[in-house]
Amino acid sequence: MKVVIMCGGLGSRLGDETKKIPKPMVKIGSYPILEHIMQIYKKNGFDDFILATGYKHNIIKKYFSKHKKFQKVKILNTGEKSLTGRRLYKLKKILSNEKKFMLTYGDGLTNQKIKNLITFHLKSGKVATLTAVRPPVRFGEIKLNRSKVTGFAEKPQATNGWINGGFFVFDKKIFNFLDNSNVMLERKPMQKLLKKKELSAFKHYGDWQCMDTVREKNLLNDMYKKNKHFWR
Repeated sequence: MKVVIMCGGLGSRLGDETKKIPKPMVKIGSYPILEHIMQIYKKNGFDDFILATGYKHNIIKKYFSKHKKFQKVKILNTGEKSLTGRRLYKLKKILSNEKKFMLTYGDGLTNQKIKNLITFHLKSGKVATLTAVRPPVRFGEIKLNRSKVTGFAEKPQATNGWINGGFFVFDKKIFNFLDNSNVMLERKPMQKLLKKKELSAFKHYGDWQCMDTVREKNLLNDMYKKNKHFWR
């Protein structure tokens, strides 16, 4: 099964980090986060990648021309200003022979078992399955009874609410919900899927972390240096 990775965004919330390189090339330890993501899939038995690039496309292309760690990597420039919905739509032709495929973003790490996600998707019979996660909260959490502290957690995991963790499985019918409109995949297309009851959620109770900000990049690098990289 092919793995599509969205690699074309500006990554503006990372500030100076992405002025010279695209967000997926920002390093965690010695390697770009993109390579860490690809290793997650490779560890789970999937190594056929399509990288949907845009912003600073040539940097990603040059990197993989020099580093031959992955046997099957196809890099397609889907436009610097394209949003995720259009990026995926532009891959319709190259994915035309695929009954199902996986998709993720170039900025999230997880320790989930990808095969379990696929099994869940197949059982659901839906067009799309996303991974739902409960991310760590930013600040320490305290439990109070009036003014008395009854509990304290330094970095607890959020216990209420789920968010989209960005690891998807799609049936080829996803392209019936897309067109060349420049939209976010998570908005209009997902709303269409919801309306048709074609979207399911695989709940991942393990570790997950995205890299949207400098703070999150530093957090992931700190984990890596302390050999606490849950995704490896």
